[in-house]
Amino acid sequence: MSDIVEQRGNDNRSLMWQGTVAMMPLSIAVVPWGLLAGSYAVESGLLVIEAQALSAILFAGAAQLVAIGMFNTGASLVTMLITTFFITSRHLLYSVAMRETISPLPLRWRLTLGFLLTDELFALIGHRQTSFNRYYALGAGLSFYLIWNLASFVGIIGGSVIPNLDSLGLDFAIVATFIALVVPNVKTKPVLLTVLVALVSSVVLHRLQVNGALMIASLVAMIAGYAAERYGVGVSTESSQDIDKEKRG
Repeated sequence: MSDIVEQRGNDNRSLMWQGTVAMMPLSIAVVPWGLLAGSYAVESGLLVIEAQALSAILFAGAAQLVAIGMFNTGASLVTMLITTFFITSRHLLYSVAMRETISPLPLRWRLTLGFLLTDELFALIGHRQTSFNRYYALGAGLSFYLIWNLASFVGIIGGSVIPNLDSLGLDFAIVATFIALVVPNVKTKPVLLTVLVALVSSVVLHRLQVNGALMIASLVAMIAGYAAERYGVGVSTESSQDIDKEKRG
């Protein structure tokens, strides 16, 4: 019996390690982003412990940068909460997409994986060919969380010593990270259409200085992608064959 328990523990640790290794490229890619978030927080007047707590508790790069910027402008707490809610609202869609695999798990697992859920973890699990495994997801999400907080800490210390750390171009890591997340998912023409519409509309609306340009561009792109898939416009050959097989089956 003890041998079975020991073997199961070894298997779980192996899966956690596999998740950690699989997440490592994205964890490395997010390091400059963490450095930027940490240094920006300190330069905005937050104490070291406050800046680190922001990474440890909020754990959302884009939302952290926006929240810090709102600190500087003197925005109210309500305004910051509402803004943060909308920025991170995509996690609601992630949760809905993962509901069938996560909901059977015990509460402690749902809470843990829910807290660790990021764009990167969602993309990694979505790309995995085998079925969902909680230990694999835990290893990936926890390692990413630790590296994010370590990078933020280094940024906090570096921001205290090196002025204008944000002028080194570290913000490009944000763009690079999202490109790495999006490109592998462009496998069908509706998804490609969604990406192109989002790209063009966000640039045009930004140039026109439209308030809420990012949100509007996101909605327009989602509608375009949904319409393309719903009405079969540009569905890939592979997808069409799958649909035909389902109908015949």
